[in-house]
Amino acid sequence: MGADGRPELQFATKKRVTQPPTHFADLTLEERQAKLKELGLPSFRAKQLSVHYFQHYTTDPALMSDLPKERREELVEAAFPTLLTEVKRLATDDGATIKFLWRLFDGSTVESVLMRYPGRITLCVSSQCGCGMNCPFCATGQSGLTRNMSTAEILDQIIQANRVIAEGGLGGLRPGDHAPERVTNIVFMGMGEPLANYKRVMRAVHRMVDEAPEGLGMSARNITVSTVGLVPAIRKLADENLPFTFALSLHAPDDELRDELIPVNSRWKADEAIDAAYEYYAKTGRRVSIEYALIKDMNDHAWRADLLADKLNARGKGWVHVNPIPLNPTPGSVWTSSEPAVTRMWIERLEAKGIPTTLRDTRGKEIDGACGQLAASEA
Repeated sequence: MGADGRPELQFATKKRVTQPPTHFADLTLEERQAKLKELGLPSFRAKQLSVHYFQHYTTDPALMSDLPKERREELVEAAFPTLLTEVKRLATDDGATIKFLWRLFDGSTVESVLMRYPGRITLCVSSQCGCGMNCPFCATGQSGLTRNMSTAEILDQIIQANRVIAEGGLGGLRPGDHAPERVTNIVFMGMGEPLANYKRVMRAVHRMVDEAPEGLGMSARNITVSTVGLVPAIRKLADENLPFTFALSLHAPDDELRDELIPVNSRWKADEAIDAAYEYYAKTGRRVSIEYALIKDMNDHAWRADLLADKLNARGKGWVHVNPIPLNPTPGSVWTSSEPAVTRMWIERLEAKGIPTTLRDTRGKEIDGACGQLAASEA
């Protein structure tokens, strides 16, 4: 806390931190080829190794029969240093949601959440160890920031999730599924503020959509990047030339409350964040999502729904969609989610003003895997 008694933001750690060793996923295919040449091997081996990792989801040398037997161990050690080690896995009773706790090379821990829906499989990924934004209703924000995750650490969450899916960890196909054999959708709504780790997150997004075997060959339209409102970084997003979905975690339309709920609002006000979100839409044509955690007697008043709708409509029509999210409980918090009747009223007021609004279907609450609950606890 600062001298004024308010939460302090952490945009960077105070001590120097070490990043993990370079991994194949940190590199472009051309850079991988150069690395293999340094090891005295022909460049085509880089493509073979990339196929094993990005398409077969393996780093097991015993499964790489197309590589020289006498050098497999050496190649795997050079290309695929261990990034994430599974510490714990929790699943919901229906088996459709799994929360993973990962230990990183330096002992830091992060979590990711795998969710099966009809016709798609979504992974909520982390981008930082902890978070420096200090939002008081979020368990991750209360843990503080340790360091940024590397591009490969972000991507390895997907690779390991795909391996679990391939092994039947989500229970196989269910009625209504269209044979998704891997993660199809990504949401950067795990631990950390993605735009505070801009370069590594964007490299990871590009690697997700790069054609296999350079990357995962995913659809950019199925990737959502979320932020609490780092305005300069929002303005850079449109220049990435990728049609991913941008989501602004607003949580209050007025600065008086948002200053309390989202400390970064002391630097960039609500209207500045909304303006930047609209600029993203204007440049890309991609509709923006507004995330809004409904907190009982805190931000769920009828007048705040009206104010939010008016502010969004003032920028134009058809550019935005609002996702109210019932607040998920966190340890020691005195706040709770809005009453169902209040939630319905709030949505109805937005819709009455022409704002498309959909209540978020949150998953994993019973395993502390829902929005705002990730704390990387080993307990």
